[in-house]
Amino acid sequence: MPVLRRVVLLRHGETQGDSASRFHGSNDVALSDAGRHQIREAVHGLKGEVFELVVASPLRRSWQSAAIVAGTAPVRLEAGFREIHFGRWEGLSLEEIQARDPILCEDWQAGREGFEYPSGERRADFRARVLAAFSSIEASGAANVLCVLHKGVIRVIAEHLGGEPLERDQPALGCSVSFTRAAGGSWRAGRRSSNPEALVA
Repeated sequence: MPVLRRVVLLRHGETQGDSASRFHGSNDVALSDAGRHQIREAVHGLKGEVFELVVASPLRRSWQSAAIVAGTAPVRLEAGFREIHFGRWEGLSLEEIQARDPILCEDWQAGREGFEYPSGERRADFRARVLAAFSSIEASGAANVLCVLHKGVIRVIAEHLGGEPLERDQPALGCSVSFTRAAGGSWRAGRRSSNPEALVA
């Protein structure tokens, strides 16, 4: 069976609920016109790429973005790639969260160990389901895969492959990070961009 050799992790575009400033985790919000434009711009950097598999989460902002990139190719939906559930912070802006939960918000902003979203999904559970879904992608037999996902999901996979976390606010909407498997089996990160370029093995 072929081994997964290259994976591009592309974040979905902006949503109608302004995903740049609101905590949309399990909320199923659609792409905005600006979000569609962001993804079309990202497509330019994918020209020449041949993906055997395009994957998205069942949430609209993910699969709508994937459909733009994939064109007529089918998109595989993976339930395990849904964004984390933010609990009572779902749909709120940072300002609203600071007003309602100032101490917890401070803990989150400081990256305090043991922080959990109030009434939300446990971060360990989130990581486990994301990596289980990624394992199914690795077992698919596809060598080159494009995953159009959510920021939290991308961060989990990127840390798993690269061994270290991405910067706090990365990747931005419509931006990507790519990984290529080296001859020894380890992964190396490629360019982080809204126009991801293919790596030379």
